[in-house]
Amino acid sequence: MHNTRKITSDMYWVGGNDRRIPLFENIYPVSEGVSYNSYLVIDEKTVLLDTVDKAVADVFFENVAHVLNGRPLDYVIVNHMEPDHCATLADLVMRYPDVKIVGNVKTFALISQFFGFDTDSRAVVVKEGDTLETGRHTFTFIMAPMVHWPEAMVTYDMTDKVLYSADAFGSFGAVNGNIFADEVDFEHEKLAEARRYYTNIVGKYGASVNTLLKKASGVEIKYICPLHGLIWRENIGWFVDKYLKWASYEPEDDGVLIVYGSIYGNTANAAEITASKLAEKGVKNIAVYDASVTHPSVIVSEAFRFSRIVFASSTYNAGIFTPMETVLLDLKAHALKNRTVAVIENGSWAISAGKLMKEILSSMQGFNIVEPQVTLKSTLKDSQLDELEALCCALMGSDAV
Repeated sequence: MHNTRKITSDMYWVGGNDRRIPLFENIYPVSEGVSYNSYLVIDEKTVLLDTVDKAVADVFFENVAHVLNGRPLDYVIVNHMEPDHCATLADLVMRYPDVKIVGNVKTFALISQFFGFDTDSRAVVVKEGDTLETGRHTFTFIMAPMVHWPEAMVTYDMTDKVLYSADAFGSFGAVNGNIFADEVDFEHEKLAEARRYYTNIVGKYGASVNTLLKKASGVEIKYICPLHGLIWRENIGWFVDKYLKWASYEPEDDGVLIVYGSIYGNTANAAEITASKLAEKGVKNIAVYDASVTHPSVIVSEAFRFSRIVFASSTYNAGIFTPMETVLLDLKAHALKNRTVAVIENGSWAISAGKLMKEILSSMQGFNIVEPQVTLKSTLKDSQLDELEALCCALMGSDAV
């Protein structure tokens, strides 16, 4: 049975939801599932924009067949060749053997890597600014390399002012009937998962995202149709502004993120006391995470959100406690920049976590590591409370202890 949604007078959502998937890309927890969006335009020529993951193949093909209502499928535009959006491409070609595939040169190179079917007779190779006329609609193509694969592009419907944005402007989370962002309380219920999606999937490629945003700023946009998550038709500028901040590594919130890695609870205690001292100084926006129980993708997302970060870690095997090391390396891999950070280390013997954390942090662009570093020997002592106080003052840019 089909499950489709009409978006404009002749454009339909024909994707599907996977609520069983535990890990997106086999790494990111998605407790609320994920949507795989595909869009079908019914014009003089019919146009499908991207396919879906195999997990929702059955409902996808039912949706496509229902909307086509016996008509042939003339074009499929491939904006992104990652398998969660192209895994069903070969099946689509088998079902609609006369379909033409629209993509750029790099798209077809990847198609040949994933599949064995003939593309030469079906290929419509496009480049930046090319157009495809299908009757009422004229589509043009904007290359978006490294957002977040080299072949990525977005498609703009010049007629209805629709931006089919590929992985840009997407989000984790299945679609719960309401398919438009303005139908839900997006800021309070969905923004965190949109941020986690961006920072972990695309976050490394901020410069490429900024390039795409500059290109897109030159056209009127009435709808943004991403490949995951909700469709935007109202308050688009608000969400674009979020992307501008994330892509520029500009913090959203002037507050403090505290991340700790603790074996027996003593480092955790120091982190909690630090949070209390910051609160006493009037800091209202504080978040505290245990690196051992919080997935790194959440901490990466929060690190993009906050302006200041405290890293507190036990020493483990003469190194950084492994969950904390994972977090730090993940932040470096996602190219986070321009943060003010403080370091607390702990150890009973061969204390080295602080030095090693600083080595990673100092290799990241624009990281300001404040002093003093606080070193605990097994437990926090009363005599060290002044050191924590000084760390808090330095972190917040105050000389008063």
